[in-house]
Amino acid sequence: MQVGNARYLKPGDLPDSIAVFPLSGALLLPTGQLPLNIFEPRYLAMFDAAIAGNRLIGMVQPALGEADEKPGEGHLASVGCLGRITSFAETGDGRYIVSLTGVCRFRLLEQKDTHQPYRTFRIAPFIADLSARDEEDAVDRGALLAAFKAYLDANKLEADWESVERASNLTLVNSLAMMSPFGPAEKQALLEAPDLKTRAETLIAITEIVLARVFGDSDTVLQ
Repeated sequence: MQVGNARYLKPGDLPDSIAVFPLSGALLLPTGQLPLNIFEPRYLAMFDAAIAGNRLIGMVQPALGEADEKPGEGHLASVGCLGRITSFAETGDGRYIVSLTGVCRFRLLEQKDTHQPYRTFRIAPFIADLSARDEEDAVDRGALLAAFKAYLDANKLEADWESVERASNLTLVNSLAMMSPFGPAEKQALLEAPDLKTRAETLIAITEIVLARVFGDSDTVLQ
């Protein structure tokens, strides 16, 4: 997988520990682009260290029902995603405006004692994510686009269909999952889907449930 100027192909290309940025409702997936507005001092320090190092950050959600209010406290979801800093700007008031590009998912292991204001964990990367394009043919693109169109129609929204048609299945699935307006639990389910095909099916199922709540019959909407 090529991300920016870095190429990640094998386990040795990935770190065995990472500083993590807990953010509820935020979803980063491999190849996806996630913009962030960084202003807390502990996370400004984290990004300073990442930029001086391998430019990698671990995005992870707090465990459902919890918030990461104090450094070193609060449970985190067990699965997150590595992101490489591919865009960076500093504002006049000291904030960082950054963009992360997803590399691969990881499972949190134990927390390391680094004496830093942010949390660092040993991780087990999902190496299969580095070759996720091999899974693209298994995705039911037609069903995914039908669910996407039904959601847009139901909410009177428009899409750039030329860009949608040009997108690969990997880009389409992960971009739609990241853009989806669903809650933290649904976002975590999309992140933890074992493969691209299952993630697409999960996204379709969640969309159908949301449409059914609104219209009472998702089959009618998805015609």
